[in-house]
Amino acid sequence: MMTLLALTWVGLVCAAVPALLYLQNAFLFRAPPVIDNTVPLTPISILIPARNEELGIEACVRSVLASQYIELEVIVLDDASTDRTAEIVRAIATTDARVRVEAAPPLLDGWSGKQHACFVLSKLASFDTLTFLDADVRLSPDALARMSLFLRANGADLVSGFPKQETGTLLEKLLIPLINWLLLCFLPLWGMRHFRWPAFGAGCGQWFMTTRAAYEKVGGHAAVKTSFHDGLTLPRAYRKAGFWTDVCDATDLAACRMYRSASGVWFGLAKNAREGMAATGQIGFWTVVLLCGQVLPVLLLVLVVATAACDVEFGYDPLGRAIERTTRPFVLTLLGAACLLSLLPRLHTAVRFRQSWLGWLIHPVAIVLLLAVQWYAVFRALAGKPVAWKGRTHPANLTSREAK
Repeated sequence: MMTLLALTWVGLVCAAVPALLYLQNAFLFRAPPVIDNTVPLTPISILIPARNEELGIEACVRSVLASQYIELEVIVLDDASTDRTAEIVRAIATTDARVRVEAAPPLLDGWSGKQHACFVLSKLASFDTLTFLDADVRLSPDALARMSLFLRANGADLVSGFPKQETGTLLEKLLIPLINWLLLCFLPLWGMRHFRWPAFGAGCGQWFMTTRAAYEKVGGHAAVKTSFHDGLTLPRAYRKAGFWTDVCDATDLAACRMYRSASGVWFGLAKNAREGMAATGQIGFWTVVLLCGQVLPVLLLVLVVATAACDVEFGYDPLGRAIERTTRPFVLTLLGAACLLSLLPRLHTAVRFRQSWLGWLIHPVAIVLLLAVQWYAVFRALAGKPVAWKGRTHPANLTSREAK
């Protein structure tokens, strides 16, 4: 019984800490300011790296072209696509002079594809405000203007918006919504806005906006050229260089469907894992914290309720049985509190960010699957077969021939 009580306290603490941080962050994670027509807005270069993006590139570009209040140019870099990506953008460019498509130069040794494409795009941009946008993101008409105001208003040099994450398959519904949940449960936004520590750096690689001056001082995407996970590495590079970064809630400004299949979700998350939760020295921490806080309370609650219902005792000693009977209500109370602290933040994310409720209903299962993806990435790396993406292996494992 003492072991059960100890595990109960561990589960309660591991659920309570992220829940309390979530409560604070929920007030700090806000949408960008509304448009103020009295404030002049600087022109923006929208830079879109695209590799085999025919399913979403047209919607992405047309949504950008529908932007209001702002002068813009759209540059799409066709990164050796084998589908109709370039053809689709060229067709749009014939009807709108603000759009152009460029062919990516050969991928350089030691670079990941996206970082290389973004760096090349930055050299093609005409304006001093740069927006890096994934090709599967669609913006609302006021999105760019409001993000520009956010960049200016809070003094940050790099800002990132978290779009509404659209999901279709079961694995998408379970895992993709955890992006917002992890951000608000484990990143102290107050600390991010008061300290430049790189550890506080975070963002969403789907949508970044920055000033050209800061970008060039940091070294741009060359500073994170080997990364598959610029959502973490680019903000941290800015902070290491002495700049501020910030994030905002772009649920009403942008939408994105990251992956369109279960395999896409699995390998897409796994490719980033080694630079995030599955990094050396972190995977053990995340495994313990997430299992103890998000899975253990539910398992223990089911166990205690089931044994009580079946009148199963944990020992044959009369004194031990008496202790169990008197302690069980207390343990049930603690476990109930732990489960609420675990599930309420997840419920709030489902409502606030308009996500599938399935992920909340079986939240512990989603956590187990998330950790499975992380450990899969770890074992692949240990076996010398790291997860590739769109036909490209992580640069740290490339030979010169493979890079081409």
